[in-house]
Amino acid sequence: MVIFKVITPEEAYDAINVPVLGLLFGTMVVSIYLERADMFKDLGVLFSWKSWGAKDMLCRICIVSAISSALFTNDTACFFLTEFILKIARENNIRPEPFLLGLASSSNIGSSATPIGNPQNLIIAIQSGISFGEFVLGLLPAVLVGVFVNALILICMFWRLLSDVKEEEDALDELIVQEDSESGPQQSAEESKGQLNRWKRLSWKLCIYLGTVGMLVAFLMGVDMSWTALTTALIFVILDFKDAGPCLEKVSYSVLVLFCGMFITVDGFNRTGIPSSFWNLMEPHARIDHASGIAVLAIVILVLSNVASNVPTVLLLGAKVVASATAISPSEEKKAWLILAWVSTVAGNLSLIGSAANLIMCEQALRAHPSYTITFWSHLKFGVPSTLIVTAIGLALVY
Repeated sequence: MVIFKVITPEEAYDAINVPVLGLLFGTMVVSIYLERADMFKDLGVLFSWKSWGAKDMLCRICIVSAISSALFTNDTACFFLTEFILKIARENNIRPEPFLLGLASSSNIGSSATPIGNPQNLIIAIQSGISFGEFVLGLLPAVLVGVFVNALILICMFWRLLSDVKEEEDALDELIVQEDSESGPQQSAEESKGQLNRWKRLSWKLCIYLGTVGMLVAFLMGVDMSWTALTTALIFVILDFKDAGPCLEKVSYSVLVLFCGMFITVDGFNRTGIPSSFWNLMEPHARIDHASGIAVLAIVILVLSNVASNVPTVLLLGAKVVASATAISPSEEKKAWLILAWVSTVAGNLSLIGSAANLIMCEQALRAHPSYTITFWSHLKFGVPSTLIVTAIGLALVY
Protein backbone atom coordinates (compact mmCIF):
# COMPACT_ATOMS: atom_id res chain seq x y z
CA MET A 1 0.00 0.00 0.00
CA VAL A 2 2.86 2.40 0.80
CA ILE A 3 5.16 1.32 -2.06
CA PHE A 4 2.42 1.88 -4.65
CA LYS A 5 1.52 5.20 -2.97
CA VAL A 6 -2.03 4.18 -2.11
CA ILE A 7 -1.35 5.63 1.34
CA THR A 8 1.59 7.50 2.89
CA PRO A 9 3.67 6.07 5.76
CA GLU A 10 2.03 8.56 8.13
CA GLU A 11 -1.45 7.43 7.03
CA ALA A 12 -0.38 3.81 7.49
CA TYR A 13 0.58 4.46 11.12
CA ASP A 14 -2.65 6.38 11.70
CA ALA A 15 -4.67 3.44 10.32
CA ILE A 16 -3.49 1.15 13.14
CA ASN A 17 -6.10 0.92 15.90
CA VAL A 18 -3.94 1.04 19.04
CA PRO A 19 -6.79 0.40 21.55
CA VAL A 20 -7.59 -2.89 19.78
CA LEU A 21 -3.93 -3.97 19.97
CA GLY A 22 -3.80 -2.99 23.66
CA LEU A 23 -6.93 -5.00 24.44
CA LEU A 24 -5.62 -8.01 22.51
CA PHE A 25 -2.25 -7.91 24.26
CA GLY A 26 -3.84 -7.47 27.70
CA THR A 27 -6.28 -10.37 27.32
CA MET A 28 -3.47 -12.62 25.99
CA VAL A 29 -1.35 -11.95 29.09
CA VAL A 30 -4.33 -12.49 31.42
CA SER A 31 -5.10 -15.83 29.69
CA ILE A 32 -1.47 -16.95 30.10
CA TYR A 33 -1.56 -16.30 33.86
CA LEU A 34 -4.93 -18.06 34.15
CA GLU A 35 -3.41 -21.09 32.43
CA ARG A 36 -0.55 -21.01 34.96
CA ALA A 37 -3.17 -20.91 37.72
CA ASP A 38 -4.56 -24.26 36.37
CA MET A 39 -7.94 -22.79 35.44
CA PHE A 40 -8.17 -24.68 32.17
CA LYS A 41 -7.11 -27.92 33.87
CA ASP A 42 -9.97 -27.46 36.35
CA LEU A 43 -12.37 -26.88 33.46
CA GLY A 44 -11.16 -30.10 31.86
CA VAL A 45 -12.05 -32.08 35.00
CA LEU A 46 -15.62 -30.74 34.71
CA PHE A 47 -15.98 -32.68 31.46
CA SER A 48 -15.69 -36.01 33.25
CA TRP A 49 -17.24 -35.33 36.66
CA LYS A 50 -20.23 -37.70 37.21
CA SER A 51 -20.96 -38.00 33.51
CA TRP A 52 -24.11 -39.76 32.28
CA GLY A 53 -22.62 -40.91 29.01
CA ALA A 54 -21.27 -39.69 25.68
CA LYS A 55 -24.22 -37.43 24.83
CA ASP A 56 -24.04 -35.76 28.23
CA MET A 57 -20.29 -35.35 27.73
CA LEU A 58 -20.84 -33.68 24.36
CA CYS A 59 -23.33 -31.22 25.88
CA ARG A 60 -20.89 -30.38 28.69
CA ILE A 61 -18.12 -29.74 26.20
CA CYS A 62 -20.37 -27.39 24.22
CA ILE A 63 -21.39 -25.45 27.34
CA VAL A 64 -17.92 -25.20 28.95
CA SER A 65 -16.20 -24.24 25.69
CA ALA A 66 -18.84 -21.58 24.96
CA ILE A 67 -18.45 -19.99 28.41
CA SER A 68 -14.64 -20.12 28.41
CA SER A 69 -14.40 -18.66 24.89
CA ALA A 70 -16.73 -15.78 25.82
CA LEU A 71 -14.34 -14.84 28.64
CA PHE A 72 -10.93 -15.81 27.24
CA THR A 73 -11.37 -15.88 23.39
CA ASN A 74 -12.25 -18.86 21.22
CA ASP A 75 -8.64 -19.53 20.17
CA THR A 76 -7.50 -19.76 23.80
CA ALA A 77 -10.36 -22.11 24.71
CA CYS A 78 -9.55 -24.49 21.85
CA PHE A 79 -5.82 -24.36 22.54
CA PHE A 80 -6.12 -25.37 26.20
CA LEU A 81 -9.18 -27.66 26.13
CA THR A 82 -8.38 -29.89 23.13
CA GLU A 83 -5.90 -31.92 25.19
CA PHE A 84 -8.51 -32.78 27.85
CA ILE A 85 -11.10 -33.77 25.26
CA LEU A 86 -8.66 -36.14 23.55
CA LYS A 87 -7.83 -37.70 26.94
CA ILE A 88 -11.52 -38.23 27.71
CA ALA A 89 -12.10 -39.79 24.29
CA ARG A 90 -9.18 -42.19 24.81
CA GLU A 91 -10.35 -43.21 28.28
CA ASN A 92 -13.85 -43.95 26.95
CA ASN A 93 -12.59 -45.64 23.77
CA ILE A 94 -14.59 -43.38 21.45
CA ARG A 95 -13.68 -41.44 18.33
CA PRO A 96 -13.14 -37.79 19.35
CA GLU A 97 -14.57 -36.15 16.19
CA PRO A 98 -17.99 -35.12 17.63
CA PHE A 99 -16.32 -33.78 20.78
CA LEU A 100 -13.72 -31.82 18.80
CA LEU A 101 -16.36 -30.38 16.48
CA GLY A 102 -18.42 -29.47 19.54
CA LEU A 103 -15.44 -27.71 21.10
CA ALA A 104 -14.55 -25.61 18.04
CA SER A 105 -18.10 -24.74 16.93
CA SER A 106 -19.35 -23.91 20.43
CA SER A 107 -16.23 -21.82 21.07
CA ASN A 108 -16.98 -19.78 17.97
CA ILE A 109 -20.64 -19.32 18.90
CA GLY A 110 -19.89 -18.56 22.56
CA SER A 111 -17.17 -16.05 21.68
CA SER A 112 -19.77 -13.81 20.02
CA ALA A 113 -21.36 -13.11 23.43
CA THR A 114 -18.75 -10.61 24.63
CA PRO A 115 -16.45 -7.95 23.13
CA ILE A 116 -13.40 -9.92 24.36
CA GLY A 117 -14.52 -13.25 22.88
CA ASN A 118 -12.77 -12.81 19.54
CA PRO A 119 -10.76 -10.19 17.59
CA GLN A 120 -13.61 -8.96 15.38
CA ASN A 121 -15.75 -8.28 18.45
CA LEU A 122 -12.93 -6.21 19.94
CA ILE A 123 -12.91 -4.05 16.82
CA ILE A 124 -16.71 -3.72 16.78
CA ALA A 125 -16.91 -2.81 20.48
CA ILE A 126 -14.23 -0.12 20.22
CA GLN A 127 -15.45 1.36 16.91
CA SER A 128 -19.13 1.32 17.90
CA GLY A 129 -18.74 2.54 21.48
CA ILE A 130 -21.22 -0.12 22.65
CA SER A 131 -20.60 -0.88 26.32
CA PHE A 132 -19.64 -4.36 27.52
CA GLY A 133 -23.02 -4.86 29.21
CA GLU A 134 -25.05 -3.72 26.20
CA PHE A 135 -23.03 -5.99 23.94
CA VAL A 136 -23.67 -9.02 26.17
CA LEU A 137 -27.40 -8.29 26.58
CA GLY A 138 -27.82 -7.79 22.84
CA LEU A 139 -26.26 -11.12 21.85
CA LEU A 140 -26.73 -13.41 24.85
CA PRO A 141 -30.17 -14.80 23.78
CA ALA A 142 -28.81 -15.66 20.33
CA VAL A 143 -25.72 -17.30 21.86
CA LEU A 144 -27.68 -19.43 24.36
CA VAL A 145 -30.07 -20.75 21.73
CA GLY A 146 -27.24 -21.11 19.20
CA VAL A 147 -25.14 -23.31 21.51
CA PHE A 148 -28.19 -25.49 22.28
CA VAL A 149 -29.15 -25.90 18.60
CA ASN A 150 -25.52 -26.59 17.61
CA ALA A 151 -25.24 -29.34 20.26
CA LEU A 152 -28.55 -30.81 19.06
CA ILE A 153 -27.28 -30.94 15.46
CA LEU A 154 -24.09 -32.69 16.61
CA ILE A 155 -26.05 -35.27 18.62
CA CYS A 156 -28.33 -35.99 15.65
CA MET A 157 -25.41 -36.30 13.20
CA PHE A 158 -23.35 -38.57 15.48
CA TRP A 159 -26.24 -40.35 17.23
CA ARG A 160 -25.09 -43.85 16.28
CA LEU A 161 -21.46 -43.24 17.25
CA LEU A 162 -22.46 -41.69 20.60
CA SER A 163 -25.00 -44.45 21.30
CA ASP A 164 -22.49 -47.23 20.70
CA VAL A 165 -20.33 -46.07 23.60
CA LYS A 166 -20.52 -48.17 26.75
CA GLU A 167 -21.95 -46.02 29.49
CA GLU A 168 -19.39 -47.07 32.11
CA GLU A 169 -18.91 -44.79 35.08
CA ASP A 170 -15.71 -46.67 35.98
CA ALA A 171 -13.88 -45.23 32.99
CA LEU A 172 -14.79 -41.71 33.99
CA ASP A 173 -13.92 -42.32 37.63
CA GLU A 174 -10.57 -43.68 36.48
CA LEU A 175 -9.97 -40.46 34.54
CA ILE A 176 -10.65 -38.35 37.62
CA VAL A 177 -8.37 -40.56 39.71
CA GLN A 178 -5.72 -40.20 37.03
CA GLU A 179 -6.07 -36.40 37.13
CA ASP A 180 -5.65 -36.52 40.90
CA SER A 181 -2.67 -38.86 40.70
CA GLU A 182 -1.01 -36.59 38.16
CA SER A 183 -1.25 -33.67 40.53
CA GLY A 184 -0.28 -35.82 43.57
CA PRO A 185 3.52 -35.72 43.19
CA GLN A 186 3.39 -31.98 42.62
CA GLN A 187 1.33 -31.47 45.78
CA SER A 188 3.62 -33.71 47.83
CA ALA A 189 6.66 -31.84 46.48
CA GLU A 190 5.12 -28.53 47.46
CA GLU A 191 4.23 -29.87 50.91
CA SER A 192 7.77 -31.06 51.39
CA LYS A 193 8.96 -27.49 50.86
CA GLY A 194 6.69 -26.41 53.64
CA GLN A 195 3.13 -25.41 54.33
CA LEU A 196 4.04 -21.77 53.70
CA ASN A 197 4.84 -22.40 50.01
CA ARG A 198 1.53 -24.19 49.55
CA TRP A 199 -0.42 -21.27 50.99
CA LYS A 200 1.56 -18.88 48.81
CA ARG A 201 0.52 -20.85 45.74
CA LEU A 202 -3.14 -20.92 46.79
CA SER A 203 -3.08 -17.20 47.61
CA TRP A 204 -1.53 -16.41 44.23
CA LYS A 205 -4.16 -18.46 42.39
CA LEU A 206 -6.92 -16.73 44.35
CA CYS A 207 -5.47 -13.32 43.42
CA ILE A 208 -5.40 -14.29 39.73
CA TYR A 209 -9.04 -15.43 39.81
CA LEU A 210 -10.17 -12.36 41.75
CA GLY A 211 -8.22 -10.09 39.41
CA THR A 212 -9.92 -11.65 36.39
CA VAL A 213 -13.34 -11.23 37.99
CA GLY A 214 -12.44 -7.62 38.75
CA MET A 215 -11.50 -7.06 35.10
CA LEU A 216 -14.87 -8.42 33.95
CA VAL A 217 -16.72 -6.26 36.50
CA ALA A 218 -14.82 -3.19 35.23
CA PHE A 219 -15.86 -4.08 31.68
CA LEU A 220 -19.50 -4.28 32.79
CA MET A 221 -19.20 -0.90 34.52
CA GLY A 222 -18.13 0.68 31.24
CA VAL A 223 -14.47 1.33 32.12
CA ASP A 224 -12.19 1.58 29.07
CA MET A 225 -11.55 -2.04 28.05
CA SER A 226 -8.03 -1.58 26.65
CA TRP A 227 -6.69 0.15 29.78
CA THR A 228 -8.55 -2.30 32.04
CA ALA A 229 -7.02 -5.35 30.33
CA LEU A 230 -3.52 -3.81 30.32
CA THR A 231 -3.81 -2.82 34.00
CA THR A 232 -4.96 -6.33 34.96
CA ALA A 233 -2.05 -7.85 33.02
CA LEU A 234 0.40 -5.52 34.78
CA ILE A 235 -1.04 -6.40 38.21
CA PHE A 236 -0.59 -10.12 37.45
CA VAL A 237 3.03 -9.54 36.43
CA ILE A 238 3.68 -7.71 39.73
CA LEU A 239 1.87 -10.32 41.86
CA ASP A 240 3.93 -13.10 40.29
CA PHE A 241 7.17 -11.76 41.86
CA LYS A 242 9.14 -13.44 39.06
CA ASP A 243 10.73 -12.43 35.80
CA ALA A 244 7.84 -11.86 33.39
CA GLY A 245 9.93 -12.91 30.38
CA PRO A 246 8.73 -16.56 30.13
CA CYS A 247 5.08 -15.47 30.28
CA LEU A 248 5.46 -12.58 27.85
CA GLU A 249 7.23 -14.90 25.40
CA LYS A 250 3.96 -16.87 25.10
CA VAL A 251 2.09 -13.82 23.78
CA SER A 252 1.19 -14.24 20.09
CA TYR A 253 3.11 -11.23 18.79
CA SER A 254 2.63 -12.50 15.25
CA VAL A 255 -1.12 -11.96 15.72
CA LEU A 256 -0.51 -8.36 16.84
CA VAL A 257 1.69 -7.76 13.77
CA LEU A 258 -0.98 -9.40 11.60
CA PHE A 259 -3.58 -6.97 12.95
CA CYS A 260 -1.32 -4.00 12.19
CA GLY A 261 -0.95 -5.27 8.63
CA MET A 262 -4.71 -5.80 8.27
CA PHE A 263 -5.54 -2.30 9.54
CA ILE A 264 -3.13 -0.76 7.00
CA THR A 265 -4.18 -3.03 4.12
CA VAL A 266 -7.92 -2.53 4.66
CA ASP A 267 -7.49 1.24 4.99
CA GLY A 268 -5.57 1.32 1.71
CA PHE A 269 -8.10 -0.98 0.02
CA ASN A 270 -10.94 1.30 1.12
CA ARG A 271 -9.15 4.25 -0.48
CA THR A 272 -9.27 2.50 -3.87
CA GLY A 273 -13.07 2.80 -3.89
CA ILE A 274 -13.62 -0.90 -4.69
CA PRO A 275 -15.38 -1.76 -1.39
CA SER A 276 -17.61 1.32 -1.70
CA SER A 277 -18.62 0.33 -5.23
CA PHE A 278 -19.43 -3.22 -4.10
CA TRP A 279 -21.48 -1.96 -1.15
CA ASN A 280 -23.34 0.58 -3.30
CA LEU A 281 -24.40 -2.37 -5.46
CA MET A 282 -25.57 -4.48 -2.49
CA GLU A 283 -26.87 -1.78 -0.14
CA PRO A 284 -30.39 -1.40 -1.62
CA HIS A 285 -30.93 -5.16 -1.11
CA ALA A 286 -29.28 -5.41 2.33
CA ARG A 287 -31.23 -2.98 4.50
CA ILE A 288 -31.91 -4.26 8.01
CA ASP A 289 -35.44 -2.84 8.24
CA HIS A 290 -36.93 -5.96 6.63
CA ALA A 291 -36.27 -9.72 6.78
CA SER A 292 -35.09 -10.14 3.17
CA GLY A 293 -32.56 -7.32 3.63
CA ILE A 294 -31.16 -8.94 6.78
CA ALA A 295 -30.93 -12.27 4.91
CA VAL A 296 -28.97 -10.68 2.03
CA LEU A 297 -26.67 -8.88 4.47
CA ALA A 298 -26.06 -12.13 6.39
CA ILE A 299 -25.17 -13.97 3.17
CA VAL A 300 -22.72 -11.23 2.16
CA ILE A 301 -21.04 -11.35 5.60
CA LEU A 302 -20.95 -15.19 5.58
CA VAL A 303 -19.31 -15.34 2.15
CA LEU A 304 -16.79 -12.56 2.80
CA SER A 305 -15.90 -13.97 6.23
CA ASN A 306 -14.98 -17.32 4.68
CA VAL A 307 -13.21 -15.84 1.66
CA ALA A 308 -11.37 -12.90 3.24
CA SER A 309 -11.62 -13.91 6.96
CA ASN A 310 -13.91 -12.29 9.51
CA VAL A 311 -11.64 -9.51 10.81
CA PRO A 312 -11.05 -7.92 7.36
CA THR A 313 -14.77 -8.33 6.66
CA VAL A 314 -15.64 -6.35 9.79
CA LEU A 315 -13.06 -3.70 8.93
CA LEU A 316 -14.36 -3.41 5.36
CA LEU A 317 -18.11 -3.52 6.00
CA GLY A 318 -18.48 -2.12 9.53
CA ALA A 319 -18.77 1.59 8.81
CA LYS A 320 -20.78 1.05 5.61
CA VAL A 321 -23.36 -1.30 7.17
CA VAL A 322 -23.84 1.02 10.14
CA ALA A 323 -24.14 4.12 7.93
CA SER A 324 -26.87 2.37 5.95
CA ALA A 325 -28.70 1.38 9.15
CA THR A 326 -28.40 4.87 10.63
CA ALA A 327 -29.93 6.36 7.47
CA ILE A 328 -33.01 4.22 8.12
CA SER A 329 -33.18 5.13 11.81
CA PRO A 330 -30.55 6.14 14.42
CA SER A 331 -31.93 3.44 16.70
CA GLU A 332 -30.89 0.79 14.17
CA GLU A 333 -27.16 1.57 14.54
CA LYS A 334 -26.54 -0.73 17.51
CA LYS A 335 -28.53 -3.54 15.90
CA ALA A 336 -26.39 -3.29 12.75
CA TRP A 337 -23.16 -3.66 14.79
CA LEU A 338 -24.56 -6.66 16.70
CA ILE A 339 -25.73 -8.38 13.50
CA LEU A 340 -22.24 -7.90 12.05
CA ALA A 341 -20.69 -9.36 15.22
CA TRP A 342 -23.04 -12.36 15.28
CA VAL A 343 -22.84 -13.37 11.61
CA SER A 344 -19.11 -12.77 11.14
CA THR A 345 -18.36 -14.91 14.23
CA VAL A 346 -20.74 -17.83 13.53
CA ALA A 347 -19.46 -17.79 9.91
CA GLY A 348 -16.27 -19.36 11.28
CA ASN A 349 -18.16 -22.65 11.70
CA LEU A 350 -18.95 -22.94 7.99
CA SER A 351 -15.63 -24.45 6.92
CA LEU A 352 -12.46 -25.75 8.52
CA ILE A 353 -10.49 -22.68 7.45
CA GLY A 354 -13.24 -20.25 8.49
CA SER A 355 -11.82 -19.76 11.98
CA ALA A 356 -8.40 -19.96 13.61
CA ALA A 357 -10.05 -21.88 16.47
CA ASN A 358 -10.96 -24.68 14.02
CA LEU A 359 -7.38 -24.93 12.77
CA ILE A 360 -5.93 -24.90 16.31
CA MET A 361 -8.25 -27.76 17.33
CA CYS A 362 -7.48 -29.76 14.17
CA GLU A 363 -3.70 -29.27 14.41
CA GLN A 364 -3.53 -30.31 18.07
CA ALA A 365 -5.68 -33.39 17.46
CA LEU A 366 -3.54 -34.45 14.51
CA ARG A 367 -0.38 -33.94 16.53
CA ALA A 368 -1.78 -36.13 19.32
CA HIS A 369 -2.80 -38.98 16.99
CA PRO A 370 -2.45 -39.24 13.18
CA SER A 371 -5.87 -40.90 12.84
CA TYR A 372 -7.69 -37.98 14.51
CA THR A 373 -8.05 -36.14 11.23
CA ILE A 374 -11.01 -33.86 10.54
CA THR A 375 -10.89 -33.22 6.81
CA PHE A 376 -12.17 -30.13 5.06
CA TRP A 377 -15.14 -32.05 3.58
CA SER A 378 -16.10 -33.86 6.78
CA HIS A 379 -16.15 -30.53 8.59
CA LEU A 380 -18.17 -28.95 5.77
CA LYS A 381 -20.79 -31.70 6.12
CA PHE A 382 -21.44 -30.49 9.66
CA GLY A 383 -20.49 -26.85 9.23
CA VAL A 384 -22.90 -25.85 6.47
CA PRO A 385 -26.19 -26.94 8.11
CA SER A 386 -25.06 -25.86 11.57
CA THR A 387 -23.90 -22.40 10.43
CA LEU A 388 -27.00 -21.66 8.34
CA ILE A 389 -29.47 -22.83 11.02
CA VAL A 390 -27.70 -21.20 13.98
CA THR A 391 -27.16 -17.94 12.06
CA ALA A 392 -30.81 -17.72 11.02
CA ILE A 393 -32.15 -18.45 14.51
CA GLY A 394 -29.70 -16.02 16.08
CA LEU A 395 -30.64 -13.18 13.72
CA ALA A 396 -34.21 -13.41 15.00
CA LEU A 397 -32.94 -13.01 18.59
CA VAL A 398 -30.36 -10.24 18.20
CA TYR A 399 -31.70 -6.98 19.64
